[in-house]
Amino acid sequence: MSLRDHPGIYLVLLLHLLPSVTGIKKSLSYTPVDLILLDCGASSSSTSLDGRTWDGDADSKFHASNPETASSAFTASQQDPSVTQVPYMTARIFQSQFTYTFPVSPGPKFVRLYFYPATYSNLDISKSRFSLSANTYTLLNNFSAFLTVSAMKPSVASFIKEYIITVWDNQKLDLTFSPSPSSFAFINGIEIISMPNNLYASGNNNPLPYLGIDSNQFYLDNTTALEKFYRLNVGGQDINGNDDTGMHRTWLQDLNYIFSGAVGFVIVPPDVKIQYTMKTPAYTAPVMVYGSMRFMGPDSHLNLKYNLTWYFSIDAGFNYLVRLHFCEFRPEETRSDQVVFYIFINNQTAEPYADIMLWSGGNSVPLYKDYVLWIPKGSHSKQYLCLALHPNFDKKRTYADAFLNGLEIFKLNNSGGSLASPCPELLAGSPPPENLPKLKVKTNEKRFLVVIVVGSVFGGMLALSLVICFFAFKQRRVKDFEKSEAKSFRFPFSHTLRSSVTKASLRPSNTSRRFSIFEIEVATSKFDDEFVIGSGGFGNVYKGFIDDGATPVAIKRLDSSSRQGTREFRTEIDMLSELHNPHLVSLIGYCDDPGEMILVYEYMHRGTLRDHLYKTRNPPLPWKRRLEICIGAARGLYYLHTGAKHPIIHRDVKSTNILIDENWVAKVSDFGLSRWVPPATPKRTLAL
Repeated sequence: MSLRDHPGIYLVLLLHLLPSVTGIKKSLSYTPVDLILLDCGASSSSTSLDGRTWDGDADSKFHASNPETASSAFTASQQDPSVTQVPYMTARIFQSQFTYTFPVSPGPKFVRLYFYPATYSNLDISKSRFSLSANTYTLLNNFSAFLTVSAMKPSVASFIKEYIITVWDNQKLDLTFSPSPSSFAFINGIEIISMPNNLYASGNNNPLPYLGIDSNQFYLDNTTALEKFYRLNVGGQDINGNDDTGMHRTWLQDLNYIFSGAVGFVIVPPDVKIQYTMKTPAYTAPVMVYGSMRFMGPDSHLNLKYNLTWYFSIDAGFNYLVRLHFCEFRPEETRSDQVVFYIFINNQTAEPYADIMLWSGGNSVPLYKDYVLWIPKGSHSKQYLCLALHPNFDKKRTYADAFLNGLEIFKLNNSGGSLASPCPELLAGSPPPENLPKLKVKTNEKRFLVVIVVGSVFGGMLALSLVICFFAFKQRRVKDFEKSEAKSFRFPFSHTLRSSVTKASLRPSNTSRRFSIFEIEVATSKFDDEFVIGSGGFGNVYKGFIDDGATPVAIKRLDSSSRQGTREFRTEIDMLSELHNPHLVSLIGYCDDPGEMILVYEYMHRGTLRDHLYKTRNPPLPWKRRLEICIGAARGLYYLHTGAKHPIIHRDVKSTNILIDENWVAKVSDFGLSRWVPPATPKRTLAL
């Protein structure tokens, strides 16, 4: 019996209805060479609730070189119900620079720092600011644990910072706390656990895909320090450290990070038998990670209409390692090419043909895929990382589906060796804010319409006068332009998914699609300047994607100082909503929230005609292509004059208002100054 033939079975397996999974066996554990648990501020050893023994750091050998007056031990004045006694209720307070020195074996280590920003004696914890280094790496800079915990949602009283630091031969691990001026530092617990050398470092012989960068390769070795931002058991329950594979990693369920209501389905069979391999050893991730799955569902028709999407808050100005864990264990999946899907990370195509059965070699065989993504600095220190999956379906494939089992996201140190975030910080462990656009569902059709708008190149085309001049041109040689690739723009969101669903959404309708300002702000990082790809009399134009990253668009926002206004805005909407022609730029929708006038168009990959004619590094256009562009623009104008319900005069035809798509099809754009022709005026015809 195939589970896909019985969707009711899947409904029972929705995440919020899942019982604890007891039928999945625990993975073979890794035995760490180094395991240090330090209960800072404690005078003796204690056992935490998870059964591990923590050593008190009073008179500890790990800080023997520090002056006795450099630190003091304190006990929290009160205990939050969510906070355990060990290691959170005692703390070591530093009034001056203080270093813990840990003699450990060479190799990469997990370094976990435990913080409980409570009241200690008469100290005002809100005034605590400090920096922290680990050997040559900066982990924290002017850091406030109080502000960090205050910003986390859902609210918590304590938190853990986790890093990966490599210790080299004849080297010790030094953790140095440096209080900011007129302030103090503190720490409640320190955990150091060794790990396999190749668990996260790919090495120089195995470059990783570098998304959005021309070289498209990133070499990640043990010289790089990492900070863990997310570690999720996708489709499953929380996994505590004792159920990890010997390294005491915590895996959280992913439901808080699912974009809006498109949660798909989850499945956790009780008798899955994961077959680990040399490439994916048993310590890579627990069986409970590979033995649970979030997938799109049994309805292929519905799956083609939405993306399975997660959102994560991250720091701008850093590279990120994104690790995706996969394991196809459904019994009906027996061969490759049955389920193939796209993987988009920040709307860049990480994988156009993700075929897990092909990659793994068989059912129930786990694997992981690593990608590195650069998040540029913008106007905000926090940005969002988006992961989206969408079926790559054709007739030869059995199912239109996509799935994921686990996810890890790490921040990589910058060129200065720093992992520090700006302070005050909004901790990356918090879920997306409530003002993210919500999923729109037509319940009668069960349609999933996830809306994200991010950027597009908006350019122009050729004026009617150019059409006439072209046919009348005399012999003239075109200057040889310097040959180079067409100018490209790098954005956090940029891929080009083409499907029947996407194309259908581009057809104008009598009622244009209305976007909220929140949908557009999320996609453009609140109109970050890095998303601007053009400007004109109306205002700035931003590059973007809608339908959860599936469709590229151009977003034109009215500038408050613009000479154009409400009349031009309404004219554009009214006219383009009525026009249906392949040589007119399609209007997707608009936003008219209070104080905003925004138009969303289809994306024209090759920009304006002017981009290819004047002061350009683009290769010169062949005369045949110039002719095709001219004819296309003329056909668009001809349709306005004779094919529309009411004749329209464009009134602003110029090379910047002739746009060119990826197939070199010319389209007329910008109808803000256009006018309907009065019915009494006879139509003029132009035969092409």
